[in-house]
Order: sequence, then structure tokens, then C-alpha cells
Amino acid sequence: MAIPAEDKAPIPEIAESHYASGSIDTVIAEPAFVASSNEKKLEPVNREVSTNSSDDEYEFPTEEESEILRKVPGNLPLVAFALCLVEFAERASYYGAKTVFSNFVEFPLPKGGNGAGAPPRHTQETAGALGLGLQAASGLTLLFIFLSYVLPIFGGWWADVHVGRYKAIVVGVAICGAAHVIQVFGAIPSVLQRGASNSAPPFVIGMVLLSVGAGIFKPNIAPTILDQNRQKKAYIKTLKSGERVIVDPESTTTRTMLIFYGFVNVGAFFMLATTYSEKYVGFWLSFLLAGLIYFLLPILLFAVYKKTYKQPPAGSSELSRAVKISGVALRQNKFRVWRKDFWEAVKPANLREKGIIVDWTDNNVRDVSRAVSACDIFWFYPIWNMNDGGIGSVSSNQGASMVTNGAPNDVLNNFNALTIIFVVPIMTYVVYPTLQRRNIKFGPISRITFGFFLATLAGLAGTLVQWRVYELSPCGYYASTCDEVAPISIWWQLANTILSALSEIFANVTAYEVAYARSPEGMRGLVMAIFLFMNALSSAIGEIMLPATKDPWLLWIWGAPTVALALQTVIFWFRFKHLNDEKYYVTSVENESAVEDVEKKPGVSV
Repeated sequence: MAIPAEDKAPIPEIAESHYASGSIDTVIAEPAFVASSNEKKLEPVNREVSTNSSDDEYEFPTEEESEILRKVPGNLPLVAFALCLVEFAERASYYGAKTVFSNFVEFPLPKGGNGAGAPPRHTQETAGALGLGLQAASGLTLLFIFLSYVLPIFGGWWADVHVGRYKAIVVGVAICGAAHVIQVFGAIPSVLQRGASNSAPPFVIGMVLLSVGAGIFKPNIAPTILDQNRQKKAYIKTLKSGERVIVDPESTTTRTMLIFYGFVNVGAFFMLATTYSEKYVGFWLSFLLAGLIYFLLPILLFAVYKKTYKQPPAGSSELSRAVKISGVALRQNKFRVWRKDFWEAVKPANLREKGIIVDWTDNNVRDVSRAVSACDIFWFYPIWNMNDGGIGSVSSNQGASMVTNGAPNDVLNNFNALTIIFVVPIMTYVVYPTLQRRNIKFGPISRITFGFFLATLAGLAGTLVQWRVYELSPCGYYASTCDEVAPISIWWQLANTILSALSEIFANVTAYEVAYARSPEGMRGLVMAIFLFMNALSSAIGEIMLPATKDPWLLWIWGAPTVALALQTVIFWFRFKHLNDEKYYVTSVENESAVEDVEKKPGVSV
């Protein structure tokens, strides 16, 4: 019921307003007064609390409490775990199919095999189908990765502006389902035996559709999972032991993304089934298994539909405002983007002094600047991606030149996922809580830098193994096309695989956190897509290097990105280390009202 005008109190000082659980969540700073829900008199609020439509109350920490109380992650809602299962099924099918692409394209149907792509038993031969060679295999694999990570730009924008993330996820699922069916058809033995002219078209069509579906699905699933945690501000909680702790949104996001990434790699471990299927049965079974696990997705999405918080599309307003703010900032600074006060020029007060009236607030400027700074970080990822398992199909090609003793040449990819599955719980429940108890801040930039360092070691390991393959191969530096393999075990690739996996836990997981935490609600899908786009850039660089992706130049294909990443890691640390100390989450309105009053005087509207 409305309070009569004569009973209204002065407007209290508003510290922060943001949306939570579909209703406005207002934080009132001490010593404000708030009207009781049962009567009109005003009652003093002794400390900062949050009130919303569900009558939840949070005790927010003071500055002193923020310094001395231990920070812990919040609990994940069950629906977030269910959505992680959705990601598990999608990644299981995606990686299960992708991991056999290289062999399917590069090698021909093995002589004496079963006609479905599997080689004769007890030989060192590799599964194959099209026989188009290493460059074609690398080219198509890189094209697939490129499309899978360029299209998220469209998928993230389309979801943020027009349909919402949940509907975009459903559309992506439908497209990928069709792709899996087509790929199974293209791998049927009777089709393979008619030659590449018959089996290549359905394979390529299925591959392109799979990249389109993944491009719509991928940028929206992680933000949707993080959206399920509606409390974005640190608050105090008393444990059963009586200890008062701070439930920290940064720690919650870190734990959520570690669990999310763990599910991704449980799904990726499904590659083990598809690689052994190609080796001992044929490609039709590999693609069929990938398709079967994929069809868990519609079941899971239907099961959690009613309990899932669905972020509505923002319309074009927030995105267009961000573009407008960025454009004005460029003009006001005469395109000198390196200026430390670059964003100060577009704050309303500074523009008013020049007679320019704008419809945004200081907080809008801050939101855009944080999103842009996140994108600045992402520009350092293409070279990291090139060191994460090598460029294109070079890792599988390297394995095919080594002694396998019955193991598929691409089996080592599974140990990447296995390492992550093993290490993620240790990081989540042992390492990070220990650091928090000791008040040691391992900030996002520190984690990314450490991840880059591990990837440098991974690239070095891959380079050394390639050198040994060339040195020991009967064909010397032409090992890829040699009829005999180098007398070195494929298991020497484990060093590269394990170090790459550890690198992902620090560099990749933290990038997901940064993309979500440093972007406005209506731009999170798009910013996530920009991060994913870095994979596309690394694939594009790989395509440029394709003419050199052959013997005897493979040593440089491994070594050059390693040297580049080592230099980049040093630059990255000194460029961004100050962000370790920034406030992690900043809600859309803080320390000012939602709408800034502007002085109405003649000027230019922007």
C-alpha cells in the first residue's frame, strides 16, 4: 500500500540497487531508516542489510570485517549442477566427434582393415578414411575450430539482445543434433568404401553444422550457470562452528567455474570411447557414440526448465550504449587508447563542461571500461591456445610417427581431460581454501600468468618430443610420411598433455570468471563470446602457418609459439598485475543513484 505524502520520510541514502531473483534488491547504508512492512513508522537499521521480495536478509561486512574475516565460496544451487550436466553431455559429444576428425581426414582406409576405417589388429597402422593428408586434416580441423569460436560472437549477441540465453541454448542443441545424425551417415562403411567423393560431403556438412550449433550454445551456457547464483555481493555468514566468515562472490565464481570446467573435462574424457572405437570398430561407431550421448541434452534441459533462472534479453539498449560510450571516448581522446584517463573523458560531468549532454551515468562508463579491460586480457590468449596441445593436427601426427603398441595415436588427448578431472577437486577443496585461510590472495592475473607459464613448459615438451622423433625416425626429418615409426613410445607425449591440462585450469577457467564478472549483465554472453573468439584467432594463425605444417618444418611449428608465449607471459604480468587488487564484482549501480540528475542547459546531445 502506498504511504500518504504527509507520512513520507526523507529519501534515504542509497548505497546500491540491483536486480535479484526477478525483483529489485535494495541495499540501504547505515544510518538510513526503512519503513516497516506492517506499519508506517520508520525503524532504524543498525547495519547494512539487503531486502527483497522473498524477505531474505544479508549482513554485509564493514571495511574492517572485509580485512579480517575469512572468505569462503557460497553453495551452488542444484539447478547449476544440473546445467553443468548439460555442458558435460554437449562437450562429450563435441570432443568425442572432434578428436577423430584428424585421422578421418588425413589417413586412407587401412589396407587389410574392416572397411569401416579400423586398421588390422596387432599392427602399428592408424585408423583412417578419406586419405587427404596432414595439410587437409589440419586445414579442416582448424576451420572447424575457427567457426566454432567465431560464431559465438553472433550467438552471444543474439542471446543478449534478442532471445535470451536459454532459448539460444535450445536452438544450438537442435542444430548440433542434426549435425551428429549427418556425420553418422557419412561414416557408414558402404559410404566410406565408395571413396572420398561420397564420404567427404556429409562429413563436411556435419562438421560445419556442429560448429554452428556449438557457436550458439557455448557462449551462453557458462553465463547461465553463473546466473543461478543471484547474490552478487559479499555477505557475512556464521558457520556451525560459530566462526563468522564472508561469503565472497569471487570465491563462489571461482568454485563454480572450476566445477563447470571439471564437468567439461569429464565430458571430454568421452574421447577415450570414440578413439578406441575408430581403432577397433570404425568411424561409424565413434560418431554414433558422440550422437547418443548428445541426445541427453534435450532431456536434461526439459527437466530443469522450470527451476532455471532465465536472464531476459536486454534489447539493443545496453549494447548500443556501450558502443556509443566507446565511440565518444575514442573521439574525445583523439583515438589515443593508451591514455590512463581514457574513460574519464566520457563521464557525464566532464562532458557537461564541454556543453555535451548524455543519457548515461558514471557507472555505465565504469561498466564499459571493465568489459573492455577484460577484452584487453583476452588478446593474449591466441598464442596461449597455440601452445595448448599444438596447432591443428600436429599432436596426432606426432603420435602417428611413434610406437603405439595398439593404442590409438590420438589417445593421449584423453589424459588432458583426466588430469583436469583429478586436479580440479584438489584446487577447489584443498588449494584455494588453504590460500584463503592463510589470507593469501591468488588473484585472477596471477592465476592466468601461472597458466601461461605452464603452457610454455608444455610447448617446450612438445618441441623436444618432435625433435626426438625426427632424430630417431628411419626417415629422419620426414617422419610423417615414413612407412616405419620412430622407436620412441607415444607415452612421451604425456608431458605436453598434462602440462597443457594444468595450464587450462589456471588460464582458461579464470578467463571465464573474468568474462562474467567484469561485464554488465546485458553483455555477458557477448563478452564471453569475445573470449571464445580468441580460439578462432589462434586457428586463423594456424591456417596462415599451414604451408609450413609439414616435414621437415614441424619442429618450428612446435617451437615458435613456445618462444612467443614465453615473451608474452612477461609482458602480460607487468601489463595487468594491477587488476589483482581491483574489486571483483561491481554491481550495475553503486554509490550513486540509478539515474544521474544532469543540469539542463544548452548543449549537444550524444
